[in-house]
Formats: sequence, C-alpha cells, structure tokens
Amino acid sequence: MPKSGDSSKTRVDAAIGSKSMLVAEMTVMAKKLRRHIIMMTGKAGSGHPGGSLSAVEIVAALYFRVMRHNPENPAWPERDRFILSKGHAAPLLYAALAESGYFPVEELTTLRQLSSRLQGHACCTTTPGVEMSAGSLGQGLSFGIGVALAGRLNSQEYRVHVLLGDGECDEGQVWEAAMAAAHFKVDNLVAIVDNNGLQIDGWNRDVMNLAPFNKKWQAFGWNVIEVDGHDLNQIIDAFEHAKSIKAQPTVIIAHTIKGKGVSFMENNPAFHGKAPTAAEVEIALKELA
Repeated sequence: MPKSGDSSKTRVDAAIGSKSMLVAEMTVMAKKLRRHIIMMTGKAGSGHPGGSLSAVEIVAALYFRVMRHNPENPAWPERDRFILSKGHAAPLLYAALAESGYFPVEELTTLRQLSSRLQGHACCTTTPGVEMSAGSLGQGLSFGIGVALAGRLNSQEYRVHVLLGDGECDEGQVWEAAMAAAHFKVDNLVAIVDNNGLQIDGWNRDVMNLAPFNKKWQAFGWNVIEVDGHDLNQIIDAFEHAKSIKAQPTVIIAHTIKGKGVSFMENNPAFHGKAPTAAEVEIALKELA
C-alpha cells in the first residue's frame, strides 16, 4: 500500500471520497444507470438489456461504495478489480464506468458503433476501467482466480469481484474454477451470481436446473451468502461480511429480476438479447423517471 504521504494515495482517496455514496444516493444512481442502459441499447438497436438491468444494484454498490478504484488512474496497482464474466451485460458496466468518471457520459451513445470504445462485449485493450475482455461465457471466474492469486504473490491487498450470470453457471469451466478457488483458499475473491432465473432460451429450471444452487457452492468449499439482489443494504452488508472470511472464497447469490425496473421487460426472456424499439424506449424512460 502507498504510504500516507504518497500523492497517488491522496488522489485515490479524493476520487473515492467523492463517489462513496449513501444508500439514498445510490438508489438515485441505480435509476440513472437503468436509464442509460435503455437509451444505449435503444439507440444501438441491439444489445442485452434484460441481464444488464437485473444487476444494476450489484454494480452500483461496487463502484459507488465498496471498491477502491481511481478513474484518473485506471491502472492503479492497488485498485480493487471488477470482472464482468457475463460480458453481454456490458451496457451496465459502461454506464457505471462513465458515471464514475472513466470516460465522458456522452460517449455512452456510441454503444456498438464502428470505431467506438464501447463494443457489445467489453474489451480491456480499448475501454478504460475494463479488467477483462469478455465474450465466451464461463471464463471470468478462472480469470478472477488468476488476478486474485497474483495479488497474493505480490503482497497486494486488493480484492477481486467477479459477476456471473446464473445461466452462465451451466458452463463446466465455472465449476472447475470454483473447485480451484476453494483448493487454493482464495479469500480475496468474491463471486457474485446474478440469479435472475432466466437465460436466452428461457427459465433455467427448464434449460438446465441449477438447484440446489447454494448447496452446490457449499459443496465446492465456498462461503455462501444469499441476498435480495435489488436491496442495496443487503448487498453492501454481504460485501462487508465477505471481507471477514479467511482461507475461503465467498459467493454472493443475488436473487434478482431480469429486466428489473421496466414492466414489459421484467421476467421476459425476449429481452435477454433484444433492444427496445423507439416506442418502448419512451415507455421505459417514463417508468424510470
């Protein structure tokens, strides 16, 4: 860690201090992130609004309360890491990064355009603040273990947060990674599962039943916390509790609603990968006013 007189530490504290929000402020920010998601995907005419909307409170808690990070220095070695394994939820990540100050909010309107830094799946070589290039599902937890172990080897105190989709947990690589994280006692790693019950082909229980989901993680050696994924107080408390767990990784199973906040998108698998029309954007923004 930088010493107290280190100027980089001063800048980091200042950046975080201005973004460390009260829950009431974070509630306002969550609605703003949802509006960004609707406007971005609507303008692009493509994207994944459903799974972006379901994880808003999780990402808002991380970027505006939980994580140490510095938009003025995205590569700060001591930063906490956020890894978006469910890479199709890139609109949510972009909205949080823009509101944090990594790039101008106005740039959000370039989602999925040619030459834009904001492609359909996040890319770490082009977009400030992105830790991992995403695309194929199931890889983020393995990547996160590597990042967490690197921090341990380098005697750094940063924490690693990996956001998974519940449908993504159909992937075998997720469970290989889960086994490895427990074996190596990666206690600076937190996996968060956006457990909205749906994937592109329908309800998880019909496509590939994950139940009993919490017991699977426990059997793989993880500390398991279950929360209402739209309750900011519960989410923040879960992250704080995870910091106290030693010699064991933690998974937060966040029970959410796909398309949360927009009535015609909620629990509707059609909006997993379909953008709203201009008329639907207008309706959604009125609901999110």
